[in-house]
Amino acid sequence: MVINYPNGKTYTPRKNTSENRSKKDYSFSNRGKTLEDEINETNDYYMQQGTAVIHKKPVPIQVVKVEYPSRSAAVIKEAYYRTASTTDFNGVWQGIHVDFEAKETKNKTSFPLKNIHAHQIGHMRLVAQQKGLTFLIVRFSLINRYFVLPFAPLLDAWEEMGKGGRKSIPFDIFEQNAYEIVPGAYPPIDYLKGVINMISEESGKQ
Repeated sequence: MVINYPNGKTYTPRKNTSENRSKKDYSFSNRGKTLEDEINETNDYYMQQGTAVIHKKPVPIQVVKVEYPSRSAAVIKEAYYRTASTTDFNGVWQGIHVDFEAKETKNKTSFPLKNIHAHQIGHMRLVAQQKGLTFLIVRFSLINRYFVLPFAPLLDAWEEMGKGGRKSIPFDIFEQNAYEIVPGAYPPIDYLKGVINMISEESGKQ
């Protein structure tokens, strides 16, 4: 039986076999996956291991026009964003609310702040005020390096831009203030290791 998503794409069930976890799926020779794909697969791993429950947030849309080319298929022809989205992912880890944005850039020397929106910074600020964990995961795709950037340096860069300062975060800020994630086989990017290091260092400063 063929099942179609509302956008017309065909759904292919994931096989529940060990080959899904093979090195072939996650090797550096198969780097066509987006950062979102890698985080989704990592979150699946966390769920299976009972480590954390973290999901991609659904995009809030208002569907206004749907066509039915056949009884078994529906195609959305027109839809609008109902509200501005907040961050990409949220969930619970060890009783802590985790809320983060994920971005990738082809820039080798800096991360452009145009990739972040004011309402996302505002949302992350509110999460931080409630003692939740909020941060930014950035993939520098051309050099294949990943970082967990705490909210504090992200906010500093955002506020500096608001004062007329530079509109990007230099790469050396990531090397100095972020926590690098080494990609692996399964999970693809174990970002909670970076979060653990971030918490440990912050606790040491108190």
